[in-house]
Amino acid sequence: MSSTLHLAEQLISQPSVTPLDAGCLDIIAARLAPLGFVCERMDSGAGSMRVCNLWAKLKGFSHFDQQIRAQEAPYLIASQARTLAKTLVFAGHTDVVPTGPTMQWRSDPFTPTQRGGMLYGRGAADMKSSIAAMVVAVEEFLAMQPEPDLSIAFLLTSDEEGPARDGTVKVCEALTARGEVLDYCIVGEPTSVDRLGDTIKNGRRGTMSGKLTVKGLQGHIAYPHLAKNPVHLFAPALAELAATHWDAGNAFFPATQWQVSNMHAGTGASNVIPGELMVDFNFRFCTESTPEGLQQRVGALLDAHGLTYELKWTVGGLPFLTQPGPLVEVLRGAIKTATGLETALSTTGGTSDGRFIAKICAQVVEFGPVNATIHQIDERVEIASLEPLKDIYKGVLTRLSGIHP
Repeated sequence: MSSTLHLAEQLISQPSVTPLDAGCLDIIAARLAPLGFVCERMDSGAGSMRVCNLWAKLKGFSHFDQQIRAQEAPYLIASQARTLAKTLVFAGHTDVVPTGPTMQWRSDPFTPTQRGGMLYGRGAADMKSSIAAMVVAVEEFLAMQPEPDLSIAFLLTSDEEGPARDGTVKVCEALTARGEVLDYCIVGEPTSVDRLGDTIKNGRRGTMSGKLTVKGLQGHIAYPHLAKNPVHLFAPALAELAATHWDAGNAFFPATQWQVSNMHAGTGASNVIPGELMVDFNFRFCTESTPEGLQQRVGALLDAHGLTYELKWTVGGLPFLTQPGPLVEVLRGAIKTATGLETALSTTGGTSDGRFIAKICAQVVEFGPVNATIHQIDERVEIASLEPLKDIYKGVLTRLSGIHP
């Protein structure tokens, strides 16, 4: 059994249903510490919702960070440190989504099982195999280059599949407060579509939700002139919202989309005109739009239709984009060497923790195994893809270790 497969099975064996880590970070830290990583827990939250976070950085470069924060000659010291090493972060999450009905699984979801060339278990694809491949890649890389011209770090959390309030976002805030500088980041999300290496995510759309309450006047359905039906009042605005062209997208993103997710009105009685209509909707928006601009346009449209309403907004995440550059090209080269594939760039799908890291790191991409079975019953990953995945991560390390500012 390869070291990558063995570690992946260890992690899958831990029932780390979000926000639980179930000891995964301890397993990872035990592998990283002997390599010279300073492993720092940054747990957050309380009680049953406590989130486990790990920031681990190769200690050979920690003195650079101390110098950068020093008071004496900070600009000169920072310049010297940045010339010596850039920082590559491997990021990911140890938490997994609930299993669903366990009796529908062909084997226990937290007993890693090899069958038909596949490794079965919750988290096999999303994303414990990626984390295992990252750790083993670093082990093998440091065995070849014990003193690399590259600073390496891990940022791992147990709060990605949940609310994402106490995980990566908290670690990024702490790193910013103490002046850590991140240059490159690979998030191990399962991005491949048909074959390992066919797709890299070089960005993600933003997400913003609205909770709209349209006010009417409840009344008897036989006397509509004595009532105001909020469903009828909102119908023309709904049609216009659905037909609005919010932006045209760009070379990397599709056009911004608006969708209703829930709509409710009425008391349950068939002879009562409702007094309120509740509408939940969501924007998935690209870098051509801003939350403020979209909010203003929706408000103006509702006002133009003469509606009486309340509207509450929640911005779940801003879009981010990494233009083709050093990290993208290095990852493409490593994929080509390991698989022979010319990989495609994509920004499709939902949100990820890359949205938080992109605020403090100029180049963030996501890359991992095939995502066909993520969050499904009998989640699985192809065993034969694990070593190439590890080799790709190691190839990035080897290539980036020769890149200077």
